[in-house]
Amino acid sequence: MRLPTLLSNRLLNNGMKAPKGRTRRKYGLMTLAISIPSYATIIIYWQHSQLSINTRDVNEIIRISKDSYLGGSIEAFDLSVNYLKLIKEAAGAPPFPPLVPSASNARAMEDFLPVVLPSGVTFRWRHRARAGSLSEDSTIIRAYRIVVVRRSSVRARIESLVWDSGRINVDEDTGAPDFVKWGGTLPPSIGQILEWQVHIWDAKEAMSSSSWEKFAVGPENKVDWLGDWISHPEDLSTFDRRKKKGKTALNDECKGWQLRRPLPLFRTQIDFKEILGSQDDTIISALLLISGLGSFRASFDGIPLSTSGPIDPPFTDYSKRVSYRGFDLTPFMIGPNGRLHESHTLGVTMGSGWWDHRPVSGMVKPKLLPRGPVTTIAQIVITYESGDTRVIGQTNPEKWQVSRGHILESDLFTGESIDLMVLEMMESWDTPHGWSNVTSELKSNMDPTKEINRWTKPIRYHTDITIEQRVQEMSIKAKAMNRSAAEGYPVPQEFSSPIGKLIPNEIPPVLPMELIAPDEIHNLGSGRWLLDFGKAMSGMLHFGNGLPKPIVPTNYPRAHGFKSASSKNDAFITVIYGESLELTTGDINRVLVAGMGLHDGGWKHLSKSANHTKNTKCFPNDHEAILTQRDVYVVPKRKIARQKTLFSKARQSHFTTHSFRFVEICCIENTPTGIHALLYRTAVDEWGFFDSSNVNINGGYELVRNSLKSNMLSVQSDCPHREKLPYGGDLIASSPAAMHFFDMSGFYKKTITDWLDAQWSNGAYTETSIWQNLNDYAGIGRGAGETVWASAPPVLTVRHMQHYGDVELLALSFENHVNWLKFLGSYFDDGMRTKNYDDELKNYT
Repeated sequence: MRLPTLLSNRLLNNGMKAPKGRTRRKYGLMTLAISIPSYATIIIYWQHSQLSINTRDVNEIIRISKDSYLGGSIEAFDLSVNYLKLIKEAAGAPPFPPLVPSASNARAMEDFLPVVLPSGVTFRWRHRARAGSLSEDSTIIRAYRIVVVRRSSVRARIESLVWDSGRINVDEDTGAPDFVKWGGTLPPSIGQILEWQVHIWDAKEAMSSSSWEKFAVGPENKVDWLGDWISHPEDLSTFDRRKKKGKTALNDECKGWQLRRPLPLFRTQIDFKEILGSQDDTIISALLLISGLGSFRASFDGIPLSTSGPIDPPFTDYSKRVSYRGFDLTPFMIGPNGRLHESHTLGVTMGSGWWDHRPVSGMVKPKLLPRGPVTTIAQIVITYESGDTRVIGQTNPEKWQVSRGHILESDLFTGESIDLMVLEMMESWDTPHGWSNVTSELKSNMDPTKEINRWTKPIRYHTDITIEQRVQEMSIKAKAMNRSAAEGYPVPQEFSSPIGKLIPNEIPPVLPMELIAPDEIHNLGSGRWLLDFGKAMSGMLHFGNGLPKPIVPTNYPRAHGFKSASSKNDAFITVIYGESLELTTGDINRVLVAGMGLHDGGWKHLSKSANHTKNTKCFPNDHEAILTQRDVYVVPKRKIARQKTLFSKARQSHFTTHSFRFVEICCIENTPTGIHALLYRTAVDEWGFFDSSNVNINGGYELVRNSLKSNMLSVQSDCPHREKLPYGGDLIASSPAAMHFFDMSGFYKKTITDWLDAQWSNGAYTETSIWQNLNDYAGIGRGAGETVWASAPPVLTVRHMQHYGDVELLALSFENHVNWLKFLGSYFDDGMRTKNYDDELKNYT
């Protein structure tokens, strides 16, 4: 494999030879060892023609896989498809939650299943010398071969050969090619679950085979989706100016938001007759394809399908594109624990995410983000032995149900509130045992809390606002377009945001990557406990043994009051998160972690008056003037007698993340036990390493690594608690380090695509990849962010190409970057003069 030109030149300048997979660079008096993974990339373009498959082909593949796995001196590993790797279980996955008796005995086969489009599939792998092999045998790759098969994931046998590249000889001078275009087969069918393997021949022509890795094929076009986006009917009415709730929301956005709480649950029942199809055809696989806005967690027959949730789908401009996931449901239908001849229930739990979070305008401006009621879309594709497929379980008002559930509120900044009584009351809601038919329609303008556990028909998501209208509105607000040039649009009656194109996940989901026990637990008195986890992180607590019984102190400690519960004599426990402690009191320092409170939010952190947030729209009335990272667990008064049992069922929040080292739990009668911190981040591989003889430099390395982990929540943010936004300046500064720490190939490709979506028609790039009108005053105007920060897209594209050899991304984005340079050529000099920057630079040469 060729090393990127820039890296090769640096190695030559240092007088060193560049071995495959590892380099050493000299900096000053110290020698640093840096891991640079070698890799190979092959792009397969599936084209239309017929491939004949027979039993001999399949048997040959099986024989090769068994006989030659350990034969060669070079082994392939870390197989990925479209920059994505299969994740069987998240590294920090908590213990499996307690299940209801009616839940299935089957389990999801993986935490993340890569999904690709039929039009183009990219295979990639890394390779290394096998332990004990001779160096002269492992220095050269003579050839490679890629095999793709369709396998019964339950019966664990290969059903058919989908594509075989045959042996591809490698030129010794150039190494394995970056791209291989191949034709000769039909494109893979939507809904197929496939596996692939790579064979490598070493210098002595000995062959070795990689392990098999799984991926799925998803819908590419709108017509491929038989499901519709669906919402709770009363939620959608808050975005209709013709209805009472919509008028309320227009006059007071906070009241409209409150009318959409508690958050909804969606479900559908799948009859086994739908699954079976023709009696003469055997089921090979079942693939669930699903997405949801704000965030979603899918379950099947009472079993959660992944440990993801806080930000799923990843943060993008949801009016431009929305990611969907794939889940292998085959074990639930066939196999040892499958129930083929029974009905099944698919459930979707919803959170607010970036789509409908609390409308408090501080560092983040919700009004500039796409916004609407929480909504989901799903369908299941059944593949049969004959190769035929069938779509069932698609989201629509006819076969799906919706009800408000146990999540009273979820927000990425203020945390989550959970009603534990409702959680128990509805604990079988996503199982066939808990299924009930819709008995009555909801009354218009009903109190949302009266809609809990009342199943009704959902409604198809719809809006009068087009993507063109939204882009124009944002362009005018950003001053990238003059209002005089705007096209006229009618006033929309339904004013929720349009939803963008559905695409498969471009990056791994946000998963629990570390499970961390507390270093210390301190009793602060009055039932308040302080936990110290030794390092800062993004995530939340997991209560392995549930929560102890709460107590009611004479006065609740600062920020631990919960007025909506205490005013009704409900029992509750609060969990407050923070990165540091106040020097004088030892309490969690909320000012440093809130971002919307009694300081200016800028680099000076100037104090403001105690009443500064008093009249701020939608500011929580019990956060005591400082927006606080807090989760609340509630048991209503009428269930006080069972509160010990109900609190013991608490496990964790799901649709929020907090930045913290310290946590306060209040107010409980006993020492908390079985508690761990879950560190959540985008589940990219950590593959670089560094070590030296200097403990201070090693500490700096750990500090940078931990900072990157905490700020990798589907975007690379500047801080994981204040804005959580992707700034260009941070990317320019930290991306070289990030690419040595982690496999950022897919992550940064997604990041660049985010900026391409955000680019204005005049060529200007924004400061954040989702425009938030932050620091635009420091730029040259016309929609451009501060010039250096807004130049992140072209800078990151070049770095991505140099590090990963992805010329296709460079070609895809090249015109956009040229338009940015043309914009600067037209407006930069005048912008400098208008801002008086020229005067400040006179003494610089």
